[in-house]
Amino acid sequence: MTTPLSLTAARGADGAEVLVVAGEIDLTNSGAFAAAIADGLTRGAPLTVDLAAVAYLDSGALAVLFAHADDIRIRTRPLLVSVLTISGLAGLTAVEVVEDDRADG
Repeated sequence: MTTPLSLTAARGADGAEVLVVAGEIDLTNSGAFAAAIADGLTRGAPLTVDLAAVAYLDSGALAVLFAHADDIRIRTRPLLVSVLTISGLAGLTAVEVVEDDRADG
């Protein structure tokens, strides 16, 4: 069973735009993910895409992130680091890894 996608616009402690993403990002909802990133970028760059609560992302999600790699920063838990690195995305944009404090992660 998939976890529904949640997209929330927020501001970081430094006042920068943050898109907080939770759930799973796949081909069925990558359009909404892309639209949320585009909306966040209209309000100010750079945009931090916070994937710390994302349990799964597929090639559709990676395509969206690659399309905006020049204008975003990514925040994630260790779970997604390997896919961001192997795909090459970590070499194109800043990736901040936050500690995984979840009991199941």
